Amino acid sequence: MPGRNFHVHLVSDSTGETVSSVARACLVQYEGIFVQEHVWSLVRTKGQMEKVMQEVERNRGPVLYTLVDPDLRDLVRDKCRQLQLPCVGVLDQVMSVLGLHFHSKSEQWPGRQHQLDEGYFDRIDAMHYTLAHDDGQSTHDLEDADVILVGPSRTSKTPTCVYLANRGVRAANVPLVPSVPPPDELEAASRPLVVGLITDPERLVQIRVNRLRLLQRDTESEYTDMERVQREIQDARRLYARKKWATIDVTRRSIEETAAAILAMLSQRREQRQAAQ
Repeated sequence: MPGRNFHVHLVSDSTGETVSSVARACLVQYEGIFVQEHVWSLVRTKGQMEKVMQEVERNRGPVLYTLVDPDLRDLVRDKCRQLQLPCVGVLDQVMSVLGLHFHSKSEQWPGRQHQLDEGYFDRIDAMHYTLAHDDGQSTHDLEDADVILVGPSRTSKTPTCVYLANRGVRAANVPLVPSVPPPDELEAASRPLVVGLITDPERLVQIRVNRLRLLQRDTESEYTDMERVQREIQDARRLYARKKWATIDVTRRSIEETAAAILAMLSQRREQRQAAQ
């Protein structure tokens, strides 16, 4: 449709991940439009910024930025004002509110969230652990996990674990296979939070069929049989109830929403343990 194509400029003095994430979170709310994102990262000098603004003038569109240098912010604002284009500092209001509350001025340090601190190495360690404990591998040290996800095949265990690992959580996952008992190490695990995942059987069948088609395999099998899948979900529910494991229905949840729920459980569990000490 004519007039439904737009340009958006994302300017950052670091990797651009923050401003890109904010832009994506906002842009998905608008249907029927096509947005071309222009990402300008590691912009840290006046000369670099002037070149960026020349491109903004060439492909006119809103400018979203994350810049800690006040001179660069002023340059962007002044140029956008001249061009009569909207300009938003996605962190400015947050930083202003925090500064007032803390009675402190922020450090002017581009990309500080990406420094190689203890949190960075925790995330790397968590990712190594998660990849080594995917799909029921290396069950001998499940006790070292922060969280163990359990569920039938294709209930988003792996991507959720990877997302959690990126947050520094050592996440393992164990698939539930019909007629195969869970590993003894899972039954014996006491330190990790164990979370059972379930989903709607009809949706699960659709996901499995699509997966088999992608692999160019026969879609007519026990793996996609509706009655069998319904039994899988019922058996999983019974197991979770018997073991008193937390349960999350992922039918209408995104990976991020499932991970957020698990992070909330971990936080609550941590607080309860601290209060008990």
